[in-house]
Amino acid sequence: MKKPLKITLISMGVVVGLVGATLATTSIINAVKTPQEVAALGPYGTLVDVDGKKMNVAEFGAGEQTIVLTPGAGTASPVADFAPVINGLKDEYRILAVEPFGYGQSDQADTPRTTENIVAEIHEAVSSFGVDEYILMGHSITGIYGLAYANTYPDEVTAFVGIDTSVPEQPGMDRVPGILKGAPAIRGLGLLRVLTELGGNPLEGNPAYTAEDIERMDVLTMRNSMAPTYLDEVNHLAENFAAAKGTTFPKDLPLLLMYQSHNPDFATWTDMHEAQAATVDYAVTLEIDADHYLHHTKGEEVVAATKEFLAGLPAA
Repeated sequence: MKKPLKITLISMGVVVGLVGATLATTSIINAVKTPQEVAALGPYGTLVDVDGKKMNVAEFGAGEQTIVLTPGAGTASPVADFAPVINGLKDEYRILAVEPFGYGQSDQADTPRTTENIVAEIHEAVSSFGVDEYILMGHSITGIYGLAYANTYPDEVTAFVGIDTSVPEQPGMDRVPGILKGAPAIRGLGLLRVLTELGGNPLEGNPAYTAEDIERMDVLTMRNSMAPTYLDEVNHLAENFAAAKGTTFPKDLPLLLMYQSHNPDFATWTDMHEAQAATVDYAVTLEIDADHYLHHTKGEEVVAATKEFLAGLPAA
């Protein structure tokens, strides 16, 4: 063997060996640290029985009206994510912040992540709190799940409040991002932890979030992101959006739809929400100058609009 080729092969072997050793280390660190970190968080809600598993629901406030909060897709810790909304509303309302299966401190799911299953599970969790009427409020994918929820339980949902919620006609939802195909390996090898630590927490430095909120988001990202339940939900997105097409909210259900004023991905974002609002008897729409996570940076505006909307509704 020629000397340059031999040196090259040896060098390649060393590199491969180093990469293998590094991945083994990150994998072990992640496998050991994640359960330890989750245990150290301690409980911050009530684990209720749903279909033989445990779903975490955190309760805040003691108002006469109840708001049920549900998250956007893939939110690692809904309770932490919604902190500005919860803190702004809990003085006037009772809030049930639901962490569906695969989110927050809830169990992973055994059942397929269809809209039908997700809605039924959330309803079972909410029912355990003895509330029979409530406002349904949520972010992003709640626009699809909430649509089905309101039509399935019309006697329970008294109003719907959307925070940049998805709409059935949203373009491109028939495609699953290719990066998810390698997600189990990224998670299993501990690379998710490495990438997350390198990227930092986007909530850092945001005065609307406490150190506890940020810690919950960090720790539960390691637990839930790219986990089987999340991946199954993503893989069902096309099916769930297709099932929602042509569906509207009940005509007599009041709607508040808050959405970003300049969505870089959908030029018709405003038009789609205005069209959805036009299908009911009473609706309020509000453009907010922020990105998809309106409540991260414009929490006070979201809270103020919600209070004004609910205060203006006729008594039941």
